[in-house]
This record gives sequence, structure tokens and C-alpha cells, in this order.
Amino acid sequence: MAYDYDLFVIGAGSGGVRAARVAAMSGATVAVAEEDRVGGTCVIRGCVPKKFMVYASEFAHHFKTSKGYGWTLSDARFDWPAFLAEKDKEIARLSGIYVRNLQNAGAELIHGKARLIDAHTVEIEGRGPVTTDKVLIATGGRPWMPRDLPGVEHAISSNEAFHLAELPKRIVIAGGGYIAVEFAGIFNGLGVETTLVHRGPNILRGFDDDVRSHLTEELEKRGIKVILGAQHIAVEKSPTGLTSRFSNDHECESDVVMFAVGREPYSQGLGLETAGVTLKDNGAVVVDSYSRTNVENIWAVGDVTDRINLTPVAIREGEAFARTVFHDQPTSFDHEMVASAVFSQPPIGSVGLSEADARKQYGKVDIYLARFRAMKYTFTGADERCLMKLVVDCASEKIVGCHVVAPDSPEIIQMAAIAMKMGVTKAQWDSTCAVHPTLAEELVTMREKHVPLGLTV
Repeated sequence: MAYDYDLFVIGAGSGGVRAARVAAMSGATVAVAEEDRVGGTCVIRGCVPKKFMVYASEFAHHFKTSKGYGWTLSDARFDWPAFLAEKDKEIARLSGIYVRNLQNAGAELIHGKARLIDAHTVEIEGRGPVTTDKVLIATGGRPWMPRDLPGVEHAISSNEAFHLAELPKRIVIAGGGYIAVEFAGIFNGLGVETTLVHRGPNILRGFDDDVRSHLTEELEKRGIKVILGAQHIAVEKSPTGLTSRFSNDHECESDVVMFAVGREPYSQGLGLETAGVTLKDNGAVVVDSYSRTNVENIWAVGDVTDRINLTPVAIREGEAFARTVFHDQPTSFDHEMVASAVFSQPPIGSVGLSEADARKQYGKVDIYLARFRAMKYTFTGADERCLMKLVVDCASEKIVGCHVVAPDSPEIIQMAAIAMKMGVTKAQWDSTCAVHPTLAEELVTMREKHVPLGLTV
């Protein structure tokens, strides 16, 4: 049977665009449908604009630190509308690059929502159906909102946080994940009275416990009010803004309430059930190690599969799919030992297992832990502290976890991930000569084992 396309990609985010480009370079006829702007969550409403906001918000802390180094600053003011205008210009530029890269590779870009009528037929809103030999789902995820919460219509998600008409004086952020924590640092740094409320006993579930508790302390030092063990039971309009009512019988007044309580795979309305594609209870597309669904000609990559929801992972999954299917190079992306960063203030870099997970997997592990003031802050007398932690499997002596909470930790962790991916042992790690004076040298000079309370060597 002759099809209109060899490959039809639904979603022009990082994973979908990479897959489409690599597939098209094989000579395949490829189409990509996008209902919003090209670039997906990362470029349009995720990591890229959020990192710009992090950069903008960090200057207040830098200005404060600079006084200890003899600088005198006056009339330093932040212009929110001016920042938004520049941010939007840069996002438009990056989105345009994605479009050009698709076109240069020979892929056709179609603007409009697409859904499957069957496994080989795609209907595009306002255009009609087309046929395709293969289908790739790369629609990413969307913010989840507590739809049954009274007054939730008064709140915003992380999507709207990028486009607020004016900077609020007070904000309440609900959530304890990386998005909530990052936005708490952003708004606090921009001078907004910031409250972070999370229903769990600590923020950043899934990260190492020492990292979680350490970051909470550092957030509070910077003036963020952190409320744990509580959640919203209502959001109400008040004469002066919004009132957040919490499950611990407390309440908080603010100008903006933002929910960052999780994301869900964007699989609704795509016709996946009609095509016979199996979904998990949360809507994630079920795939094998080669990103193939239970339907022979349909694949899925990125956040819609809810494996590791990171942009670089989606890109690698997309390329692996295209190499396997269109270049006769069977490739399966290895999801083990993937480094991650939280652009909190201070930021986190993490790769491998937490201490708790390592004990479950390996039994006996050695812990190396350092908490210290960085040279930069020792000079000024500031109380900001760094944390560095290594988790070592006793049997193999391999480093199975590395966690850093410190300035530039995302840059540091990238290099650590390379060594750990190669199976570095603690002895090999220690044989590395330190670069002095740096933060990172602490990682290769930790020799004394740390014994957590309640445990014996």
C-alpha cells in the first residue's frame, strides 16, 4: 500500500523534532504536526525560559554578596516587562531554529492538532486525513491541576507563570518537585514574598534525603517560607488578593497562587485508544526498550512515555528510534545513570542512586559526605553552605551515587556522570588530582566515611 508519508510525528518538541530530522535524512518522507509553537515544553514553556528567569533572579543574591567584596551598588532595579520582552524574543528565535532545522532536513511541518483515526491514518484539524506507514507520538506532558479543589480557577500553573502581566508582591507556590522549588527561588530572587507549601514531609521526593533537607534549610535562609505537611483545601478571592486555606488549619494571603504539583502525559484526544495503543493509568504510552508501543507501526518518545522526563532523554530516545527504524542501526537508549539538575537557589546536581535506594539495591554501602561554606561566602561571612555526597557500593567499590548542592553543581555533575557511566571506583576517583581552589575539588578529596545516625560501621 502507498502511504502519504513514511513517518508522521505528532508533536514538535525536542524528541519529535530530533526523530523527524534524523528520519528525514535517510530519505524518508516525514511530516510533523504541532498544535502549538514548535519547540515543545523545553523551549517554549519549560527549561529554557525558566533558566532565563533563574539567571535574572540570581542577580539580587550576587548584588548582596558583592558588598562583602567592596562593591557599592545603587539604584539597582528589576524591570519585569522588559525582561519578558527580551525572553519572548529569544524564545521566538529558538523556535525558528527548530523550524529551519526541520525544513533543512526535508521534513514537512504541519500546524494543527493531529489525532489517529486508525494505526495508519492521521486526521489534522482543519486539513483532513493523511496516511502514514509509521507513527511517532512525541506530545510531551502538561501541568496537572487539582480540578476538584474549590477556587482552583483563581490559580495558575507553571505555564502561566512565564506570562504574568506584572510581578506579584506575594506568591504561594503549591508543590515540592523541581518545578515548584525552581519557581520559588525565581520569585524570591526577584523580590516577591514567597511561600512554598508541600503536602509531604520534605521537598523533592526521589532525591537523596540529605540533599532534600539541606536544600530546605538553604531556601529558608534566603527568605522563602517553606510549609511542609500541608496542602490547599481551598483558594478564595479576598479584597486584597487571594487567600490560600491549608489542611493544617492555617491560611496565607497572596496576589498569585501557583500550582506545580506534577505533570501528566499529554495523550488525551490523540486517538491512541482508537488505534489500539496501550496506555498506563496516568495516560503514559507503554513502550518497549526501543520506544515501540504494542501496535507494530507506532512508537512514542519523551515525556508522554513517563520514563525519565528530561529534554536530553527525549532527544536521545528520538534519535535512537530514527536510527533503529530508518537507518538500520538498532539503538536502544540506556536510561541508567542519567544525570539531572534542579536549578534551585542553590542548585542541585545529581546522578545515580540516593543513599536509601543504594542500600536497597546493594545492601552495604559507604557514604562520603561534606558540608562546608564555599570560599566565596567564607570571605563575606555569609552562612550559605554546600553539600557534596558520594554513595559507594562496598562490594565493587564503584561510586553509584553523586549528589551536589552548591553553586555551579549542574556543571559539576555533568563531568561526574561521565566517570560514573564508565563504572569509576572510589580509588580511581580519589586518584584524580584536585583543582584548587574550587568547589569541585571537595569531591575528590573526601576520604573519611560518614556514618549516619542510627547506623554502625
